[in-house]
Amino acid sequence: MLELDFHPTGHHFLQIPGPSPVPDRILRAMSMPTIDHRGPEFGALGLRVLKGVAEVFQTKHPVVIYPASGTGAWEAALANTMSAGDDVLMYETGHFAALWHRMATRLGLRAERIGLPGVEGWRRGVQAHLIEERLAADREHAIKAVCVVHNETSTGATSDILAVRRAIDAAKHPALLMVDSISGLASAEYRHDEWGADVTIAGSQKGLMLPPGISFNALSPRAIEASRFAKLPKSFWAWDEMMEANRTGYFPYTPATNLLYGLAESCDMLLDDTHGGLAGAFARHRRWGEAVRAAVAAWGLETQCVEPQSHSPVLTGVVMPPGVDADRVRKLIHERFDLSLGTGLGKVKGRMFRIGHLGNCNDLTLVAALGGCEMGLKLAGVKLAASGVQAAMAHFAEHPLPLHAGAAPRRAASE
Repeated sequence: MLELDFHPTGHHFLQIPGPSPVPDRILRAMSMPTIDHRGPEFGALGLRVLKGVAEVFQTKHPVVIYPASGTGAWEAALANTMSAGDDVLMYETGHFAALWHRMATRLGLRAERIGLPGVEGWRRGVQAHLIEERLAADREHAIKAVCVVHNETSTGATSDILAVRRAIDAAKHPALLMVDSISGLASAEYRHDEWGADVTIAGSQKGLMLPPGISFNALSPRAIEASRFAKLPKSFWAWDEMMEANRTGYFPYTPATNLLYGLAESCDMLLDDTHGGLAGAFARHRRWGEAVRAAVAAWGLETQCVEPQSHSPVLTGVVMPPGVDADRVRKLIHERFDLSLGTGLGKVKGRMFRIGHLGNCNDLTLVAALGGCEMGLKLAGVKLAASGVQAAMAHFAEHPLPLHAGAAPRRAASE
């Protein structure tokens, strides 16, 4: 038998920014027997998860669930709203924004890249005024969509999506707003309806705390109307067949049944008022991010994101001093302390590593992870100004998380 567990004792520390550790509650839910996806029991499950995930997106409109990765949901968003040769404006904040741009080009769209130049453009969130200026110049309204990444997983920069919506409106432009919140959903505050997103893309393996394998398109009425006239080829990704089947809780093809069990449990956990609901989840992630950044500052190192207002609550990119190979540091930390950290991607490969602080996490998890980082940095010869672990512990002690024990537990949708 192939052995895949290389961790002889204790738990492996998975501190990459997704896939994130899966809670025992979700693993147990996923272990339920697979059922008939055309039977009445599945219909009840389907209605439950569709309702729950819409609450997580904070939308009253349809959310389409695919048995696919986030990359599939990128393609679904474009294929359902665009026609060959359409112009799309895509703001580059990092590696994943660049990959989405590449996909749009391969699909036959005229994808225009916008953003700050060079590596510095990967150290900040979206500059909404640049979008407004570009759209204002598009007097013929040739641009059909604006595509931005909410939480750039490769850099640790979170963008102000409401500012982007206001920029589009200020330019009096009809372009759709498409948002990748694959690593933001359920960790960084996100309001699909209130912020005026037309399509929001997300995946299961980040803040939802599930294994990889399902992804989402949250829709707006404008996006659904645009899909009626879009000509890009689509079948598996088609919204119309999916929305029709979803009316009764079913899917037009075989769904990822056991992942949907896990999604139902995830929604119950995230929306449970006993732990503060979504607002509580967002507060936990902000606090974790603050503590990790306090550690990085104490070490005397830079974070990849240099805009305080754009610091991600989901992950922190740690920039190495000149001459230090970040991947060599990561390898040493993994081998010595059984701790996985995210690699630098694209333009910043070898220059930084990423610490994930999302999902099934707590204060002690992060103190241990920062301890592994601190020991590994020292072993790699990186000179540290002070103890980051002590700085994070001080932050946690001085900023206790509010308790929500007095709130009534949220009842499951099936009760």
